[in-house]
Amino acid sequence: MKPEVVIAAPEALAGVFADRFAVAARTAGAAGRQLSCALPGGSVAAIFFPVLAKAPVPWNRVEFFWGDERAVGPDDPDSNYGLAKRLLLDPAGADPRRVHRIAGEGRDLEAAARAYEQELVRTLGNPPRIDLVVLGLGPDGHVCSLFPDHALLRERGRYVAAITDSPKPPPRRITFTMLPLELAGTICVAGFGASKAEAIRAAVDEPDSQLPVGLALRAARRSLVLVDPAAAALLAKDG
Repeated sequence: MKPEVVIAAPEALAGVFADRFAVAARTAGAAGRQLSCALPGGSVAAIFFPVLAKAPVPWNRVEFFWGDERAVGPDDPDSNYGLAKRLLLDPAGADPRRVHRIAGEGRDLEAAARAYEQELVRTLGNPPRIDLVVLGLGPDGHVCSLFPDHALLRERGRYVAAITDSPKPPPRRITFTMLPLELAGTICVAGFGASKAEAIRAAVDEPDSQLPVGLALRAARRSLVLVDPAAAALLAKDG
């Protein structure tokens, strides 16, 4: 099944995302549980988070995770967690006890990856099923720090792994493997700009795409693609 695709200006997409997030949180609350989500960094975070922070969400009942993190401290400008803290967590008043950041600043990345995997399992059970995973993507079709043709795409024994040879700087990172993406309730992919158009086309329109973004969308039980007109320019026109 193809993902649902919404095409609009980035600011309008931020509103769509915030509305969907609020509905998901209310649905989880009605079932007597927390909403679990994995957040992205980059342009998606910069555009979506300020709008999301104002949404009518019971923030004390949301468990926050991240799909990947650079090997930097939480105050570093390159930190995905740091960006979320400034634009979403602090403005929304998120419960710090439900914020599960990746501690990527230590020298032992493997130990940090194992610790984050244990945090996932401790919080969500084994296997860890995240309700909503939000993914940005690169022009090459990478998501999290899972890059095309990289060996980590074939990792089936770990939920979280270290990577020291990322083709996109910086080379040292910690990332979800494909397993948490495959277990997720909903995968939401967001992309803006013409540089993302070919990867979006392949992910949505090619049923056998091996790009990480395509693998993630096909594996999801439910999937949503939020793209601006430039990123959607190469998509097949239905009908």
